[in-house]
Amino acid sequence: MPVTTTSAAIHITPVVIKTFIKHVRRKGIKYKDGDGSVQGWDDLLYDEAFHIVKAFIEMGTKNTVESLQAFTNTHVPAPFWCAVVPVKIPLSSCNKAADALIEWFGPDDLKHVVGGERWWQVRGLEWLDGEWITEKAYLKENPSKDGKKLSEEEDTILRMEHLDRVMLYVHGGAYFWGSINTHRYQVIRYARKMRGRAFTVNYRKAPQYPWPCPLQDVLAAYFYLTNPPPGASHKPVPPSKLVFAGDSAGGALCLTALTVLRDLGLPQPAGAVLISPWVDLTHSFPSVMKNTDTDIIPPHGFIHKPSPLWPVHPKSEEGYTRVIPTKTKPPPKPGHADKLKPDIEHMVDQMNQRQQQSMEKGEDVHSADLQDRPEDIGSQKEMQEEADGEPPASDDRSAPQAPSPAEDGVQQEAEEGSDYDSLRDFWEPKPPKVLMENPNATPLELRAQIQLYATTEQLSHPLVSPVLQSSLGNLCPLYIIAGDGECLRDEIIYMAHKAAHPKDYPARAGVLREGRRQRENAAKFQTPTKVHLQVFDDMCHVLTVFTFTDCAKYAYRAIAQFVKHVTDSSDEHLLRNPFPELHRPPSEISDSESEHEAGGPRHPSRGTHKRGSSDRSDVELYRSNEAMAEIEVNQGKADRLPSGDSSSMTALGDNSEDIPAVLMIRERVDVLGNVRPMEPAEEVEALRLQPWEIGVIKEAPVRRWLSGQEEWDRRYKRTAEHVIRQRRQYEAKAARLLEHAKQQGLIHDELQPQRSRVSVSGSVSSVGEVEAERRWGPLDLKDEKPPPSAIAGRRDTSEAVALLKKTIYHNAPATHRTVPKLKMSDAMRAAFAPHDHPIKPPQQSVSEQQVHTHFIPVHGLRMWQSLVELFMRKSSKKVERGKRRASAALRSTGDKLSGPGRSESHPAPASTSSDTR
Repeated sequence: MPVTTTSAAIHITPVVIKTFIKHVRRKGIKYKDGDGSVQGWDDLLYDEAFHIVKAFIEMGTKNTVESLQAFTNTHVPAPFWCAVVPVKIPLSSCNKAADALIEWFGPDDLKHVVGGERWWQVRGLEWLDGEWITEKAYLKENPSKDGKKLSEEEDTILRMEHLDRVMLYVHGGAYFWGSINTHRYQVIRYARKMRGRAFTVNYRKAPQYPWPCPLQDVLAAYFYLTNPPPGASHKPVPPSKLVFAGDSAGGALCLTALTVLRDLGLPQPAGAVLISPWVDLTHSFPSVMKNTDTDIIPPHGFIHKPSPLWPVHPKSEEGYTRVIPTKTKPPPKPGHADKLKPDIEHMVDQMNQRQQQSMEKGEDVHSADLQDRPEDIGSQKEMQEEADGEPPASDDRSAPQAPSPAEDGVQQEAEEGSDYDSLRDFWEPKPPKVLMENPNATPLELRAQIQLYATTEQLSHPLVSPVLQSSLGNLCPLYIIAGDGECLRDEIIYMAHKAAHPKDYPARAGVLREGRRQRENAAKFQTPTKVHLQVFDDMCHVLTVFTFTDCAKYAYRAIAQFVKHVTDSSDEHLLRNPFPELHRPPSEISDSESEHEAGGPRHPSRGTHKRGSSDRSDVELYRSNEAMAEIEVNQGKADRLPSGDSSSMTALGDNSEDIPAVLMIRERVDVLGNVRPMEPAEEVEALRLQPWEIGVIKEAPVRRWLSGQEEWDRRYKRTAEHVIRQRRQYEAKAARLLEHAKQQGLIHDELQPQRSRVSVSGSVSSVGEVEAERRWGPLDLKDEKPPPSAIAGRRDTSEAVALLKKTIYHNAPATHRTVPKLKMSDAMRAAFAPHDHPIKPPQQSVSEQQVHTHFIPVHGLRMWQSLVELFMRKSSKKVERGKRRASAALRSTGDKLSGPGRSESHPAPASTSSDTR
């Protein structure tokens, strides 16, 4: 059964019942034992919501990737009290982002690391979906229209213009699921809390659109906001008034986009909020294995029921095995993938070895087929000792030695030789080797692609795993949030410290050796980034999903205050102090920024809520934690700038008395939302890792993934066989489509049908046109090597055929000379196809185009929003009751102390509701 509202309800209902029973038993045991400790699981609402989310994600692994994508990319109407305006980011903004990435990579990296500069620019839609979001109560009543007749959407955007604080939110979902629909409820809360507007982008998802497609789309959204194209309804948003924000994969995309902007010398936003960012796709940190039980991530990672789309190899056959004991000596050495940009020596060695074994076997031998003599393959320890660049045995954290200028010159001279290009074209990376826990064991060899976002060889690239950037210095201020119970905790903590202390956390030597830009950045960007890191006790991945918890309420308030501080302050002010908690006098939080905790509508006439409403508690928490931050600084528990650094001590022209010269605030937050200083860095396990231990492929995560994948192979064996037959059918359909297009007049330089790289083996009038802004299509990939899952290079999935048809008959790229007519027979077939049309373009990939349904009145995403609203109301009532009891106790105590002397004409002063929102 695919992922639907009905299947989700069937799967989750037993989980809700079991969780309730277990919760009652656990609370009973704690009560019986007199255990008064407070944990996140003590809250029934959080306990239920946690297991609901975990169960839904696990259900997704039992379905195909496309099914999960379609469910989470279904358009869901916004709540009526919110102003949500969909917009289409044009191809011109996408092209601007592509140009920036082309400049960042350079021609050599584009060809050998990315696989070309064309395939990742191919897209099905002529636009990129985005949304403006704010609360209707914030809209301006009568904006100036300059005599223009505007549509309702344009008028709403114009009525937002006075809200100068802008958050560009990038949603999460492991790079392959989720959408602006799954995260809209959270984004609405941010806009309400910060009294501003938010913009969300529905970037293309893997595996159809793998790295760097999502990164291009995030940059396109940023350029669309800051430099809008002609015809855009909004005015340019100054970078100083804009903040990046994102969760999980979205948080990592934000961080990666910042490094690209920094490296190219382009303006950065005023700040960035990173919520549980996934910054290490190699899974090299300890918490990935230790925190499985306390996180919502599936136990075996993201494995899925086979489909024509994924996995690349649906089953083991013809000698293919996902993981085997290695058959070759280094390179690569254990824990590493082979180089995508090898040196001359390695290329010559591989060429000679492949030619020799080809002659011996009488057939072509590829790098994955190479075998050394068994007696020559030693243990992991022997391989490490023989390999170049042996990792240091000491705890020395000094910066690894990068290649000298002389070595760079030799390599550059070799690259300019006449045989270099032919050697590079012949080169194939060997399968990655796994770092074993037993140094005397023979390393495993990884044959399968584990992550959907990028190939295994690309996982250690700094734009895929930004924790491997040579420097995270010179970035805008960062507010970073992590859950102490999440699998990604350690990499988040490490990344935060690496940004604040670039000299203390250098990149490993391999990153510097293989990337010229990374070598330059290591020396160029050494200015510490100002960072506020908070790790929340007992919380799982992306704690902001659980909006009704006390600590999440505090997190939303703190994020809003950070956004307001960095967008309202001048550059000079932020240089002195980017932390709102250290702003003096403390910033005001007005009544108009309050929210109805149940998620219901707010009206201007309701600007002041009754005293004691639950929304007050998050403000009180923030004020209390604001005071704690000052105490931390005074007690020396916050990282200060060096005494010789006077850049942040400059006097300001305003009346600010901010606490200056603070580099990093490091805190833990309990389940009630109260902060405390984090332990010293030397006591944090993640910060004791050495550079050479980070970004390597380790045995435990691989075996965990493999055990799940092998179970899925057994469970879905027949499905995998059916998938192979489906792929052949789609390939035949694509070949027929191309042949008919040529017969109908398609003129293009590359007319030969391209067989899929992931393979097991009368007319209607033209209604299309050639689009000048659409640079490339699926027929323009000569000499390119897109990743195996990329839709642009495939012909064996329904979505790949739909993309091919659209770019031939409807919206052709500029490289096409003609748009042919559709044969009548093809039009008839399209009339009976579920996702096709005889005249209109076919539905594009669900990883890109939103699904619009007219049959289901209540979608599962809307039901989750309603469930959160219910939990919010329950939480509000609980806080209300607690405050009434506390107030009654205070009054009783006051009466006892004052006795009969207090007259009715002098009552006890009532608490004020000012500054509670």
